[in-house]
Amino acid sequence: MAEEIQKKLQKELEIYNGLQKEYVKAAALKQQLDSQLSENKAVKEELILLKNDSEVYKLIGPVLVKQDLEEAKQNVIKRMEYINKEIKRTDGHISALENKQEAIQENLNKLKNDLGNLKITA
Repeated sequence: MAEEIQKKLQKELEIYNGLQKEYVKAAALKQQLDSQLSENKAVKEELILLKNDSEVYKLIGPVLVKQDLEEAKQNVIKRMEYINKEIKRTDGHISALENKQEAIQENLNKLKNDLGNLKITA
C-alpha cells in the first residue's frame, strides 16, 4: 500500500514540476508581450506627433524603406491589437496552469497525509 502511494506521489511530483516549467515559460512570454506592447505604444505616440507630410521609414533587415505615415500608423495599431490578443490568451493559459498546480498541490498534500498515516499505523 505504501509503495503504491509513493508511486502516485512521485508521478504527481513529476506532473507538478512539468507544470512549473510551463508556467515559467508562459510568464516569460507574458513579460515579453508586455514589453512589445509598451514599445508599440511609444511608437504610436511618436507617429501621432508627426505632421501629415513627414517621411517615415521602416527598417527591413539592413535597409530603411520609405513608408506612408497612415500605413505606419495602421500597422502599429494592428500590431498592438495582435499583441493584446496574445496577452489575453497567455493570461488564460497562466490562469489554467495556476489552477492545475493548485489541484496537484492538493493531491500531493493528500498523498503525503495518506503516506504519513500508513507509517504511523504500521
